[in-house]
Amino acid sequence: MPDDTELETATNLAVTLAWAAGAMTAALLLGVLLTWALGRIGRRSAMLCDVAELTRMPVRATLMVVAATISVQRTSDPADSWRRLVDHSLLILLIVGVTWLLTSLVRVAERRMIARFGGGGEEISDADRRWRRVRTQVTVLRRLAIAVVVIFGGAAILMTFPAFSDIGTTVFASAGVLSVVAGLAAQTSLGAVFAGMQIAFSGAIRVGDVVQLENGQWWGRVEEITLSYVVVRLWDERRLVLPSTYFTTEPFENWTRSDTEIMGSVEFDVDFSVPFHDMRAELDRLLVNSELWDGRKGVLQVTDAVGGVVRVRIVVSAPNAGALFDLRCAVREGMVNWVNSRRVLPIQRLENADFTPESTAPSAPSRTTDETPRAAEGMFSGSPEAEKRARAFDEHADYEDDYVSSSNGSR
Repeated sequence: MPDDTELETATNLAVTLAWAAGAMTAALLLGVLLTWALGRIGRRSAMLCDVAELTRMPVRATLMVVAATISVQRTSDPADSWRRLVDHSLLILLIVGVTWLLTSLVRVAERRMIARFGGGGEEISDADRRWRRVRTQVTVLRRLAIAVVVIFGGAAILMTFPAFSDIGTTVFASAGVLSVVAGLAAQTSLGAVFAGMQIAFSGAIRVGDVVQLENGQWWGRVEEITLSYVVVRLWDERRLVLPSTYFTTEPFENWTRSDTEIMGSVEFDVDFSVPFHDMRAELDRLLVNSELWDGRKGVLQVTDAVGGVVRVRIVVSAPNAGALFDLRCAVREGMVNWVNSRRVLPIQRLENADFTPESTAPSAPSRTTDETPRAAEGMFSGSPEAEKRARAFDEHADYEDDYVSSSNGSR
């Protein structure tokens, strides 16, 4: 049979739990009402609307923990055996709720900063460049602020334990924080974090920039910049994830750092007989009829004329990298069709240095031994390989003559 003390303790615990449940229910209803009120007011204030949307759950959770803490303190005796454990647990939950609430407020600040500077797109203006720079910086700062809040929240939780109070105090101390950061700065993970911060504030790349990597092997648009890595959306919709240190240690091309306009070239070989005036007229026609051309650049140049062919280089311009790729393909296809229709494909010409007009005069067919070397000299000459083929031809002719003679003798 339980004694009166244990029975009283159980009764007090049940009463406390009942009051705590009621207080938490009331706090939940208060949180719902507060969220509804902020939503109504937020119709006139975008900031309050964001606060109501992003802090809905952490506000309700924090209010419920606060209500439970108050009810436990008012309805129970501090001398109860279970009181210390419950108070400690509620304190940890309160720290978690406040940390969650602070991270939500950081997200509200990020959304308000991004919304203040408008939206961006592929066409870059001065305002849009500023928006993309601010968006990149604000995003990195948001992740850094959340990381700091979580670290301090964890340190606060550690300080609630007597055995770890010294560790929590050290983390909070400025000298301790600086020593920890300095000691870990050489590590790869923290080095990537510092590289991410450098990228965000140096302006080397921004969210939305088109970059070319690995000497032209990859090109795509920067989709996300974090403290430790950068996500590049490639032209074929794949995502290339690179560490932040890549953009601080390796060379790369940023095609849209100042403007999105870009130029490209198309090269191919044609015959010496090609009419360049007509070829330029065809290029102008293709560019004028194309919606991808921005009108800045469209020239045809002869860059080389060796090896029996003429090297033609066409330089065109487009408003952005994607349009440039499509325009180059369209120009290449159109000019190839024009070259085929004008029959000016490259022709390989072979000329015999020993060829004379007299060699074309008709002669009586004869295959005597004396005339064969002269025919071989006219047909196989000009190089050591030709002389070798001539000797082989002579040996074959002598073999045929011996074979015919032996056949006639046997008959």
